[in-house]
Amino acid sequence: MSLRVKCLRKLEGHDEKVEAVAVLPDGRHMVSGSADRTLNLWDLMTGVVLKKMEGHYDEVKALAVSRDGRLIASGDESGDFIAWQGETGESLTEPIKAHSRAISSLDFSPDGAVLATASASADSKDGIKLWSTETWKVQGDPIHCWDFDLLDYLSTKSRYLTTKFIHCIRYSPSGEHLAIATISDITIYNPRTRDCIANFKGHRGINLSLAWMPDGTRLLSGGSYHDPNIREWDASTWQQVGDSWKDNTYMKCIHAIAINPTGTLAASLSLDNGYTIRFWRTSDSRTSDAIWKGCPLRRITFSVDGKRILGGTYDKRILEYAIRTLPMKNDLVKDLSNKHASEDTLPKGIPGKETPQACLHP
Repeated sequence: MSLRVKCLRKLEGHDEKVEAVAVLPDGRHMVSGSADRTLNLWDLMTGVVLKKMEGHYDEVKALAVSRDGRLIASGDESGDFIAWQGETGESLTEPIKAHSRAISSLDFSPDGAVLATASASADSKDGIKLWSTETWKVQGDPIHCWDFDLLDYLSTKSRYLTTKFIHCIRYSPSGEHLAIATISDITIYNPRTRDCIANFKGHRGINLSLAWMPDGTRLLSGGSYHDPNIREWDASTWQQVGDSWKDNTYMKCIHAIAINPTGTLAASLSLDNGYTIRFWRTSDSRTSDAIWKGCPLRRITFSVDGKRILGGTYDKRILEYAIRTLPMKNDLVKDLSNKHASEDTLPKGIPGKETPQACLHP
């Protein structure tokens, strides 16, 4: 399989860096969250902002969309989250204080009945909280990924404050498991019983990112400086599958992993010389050349049809790339053309609306 990746366009509508992006299940809409304390609901066909969603008092750090697209949740730097109506972008709640520090990650259960929130907090009382999406009240006690030992805390306070942060949480496709990545380990919980199913080191140093394969049989994890690669875990044994995913270039800090809807292709966003996107064939973990080096992307997500990938940037924009399979004998290839995207690859505008500008180099 060979790929060609082309930058189609840039979407502008935020005043500060774009911290999170998520495509809704209908394939037509996208939501983005920004350091400007707002969210935007986009029409992906036209690139038009349908609604600017306001209500946060601090930077928006994380987003989640329910599997049916009815709900959006956004978490901010102060530890608050807001629930939104997916179709209209109207707020369903005022800001709800969930954690004492920034919300680092959140995710809806597959049936949309529960929202899980996690924080970059060393407070043992914070943990992971599960919220009813009917009442928006917390359900039961927080899930703790560690045992709080006061003597250990007092003796290693400076280290402790930086080793218990939760970086990412992800429900499995069936909802049977909740995967949790912290600096020190990866933990798998049964969210219904609150039982710990598995706990393993994951990566040397920090575990930064997680992504489930669509069939739920594998979990991918991304590490940081000390172990900057992707590892694949068998969800029946929690043992690593094969070797770590690496290419012939230097990777550093896998900040995000996205998997296309068919589970055939994964994308990683790593901090190398600037940020770099790589595509990986999941059947054998082989990689393409980086599609962009030095790009200012923060997060990445596939479109519903898997033919595009979108990412928010430090410079207030969202970049959209088209992915095309080529009938070539070569291995995965790249297209870093400086030219504008051709007319037939750009989404068509609507009468009276200007189609967003195709992008050159970010």
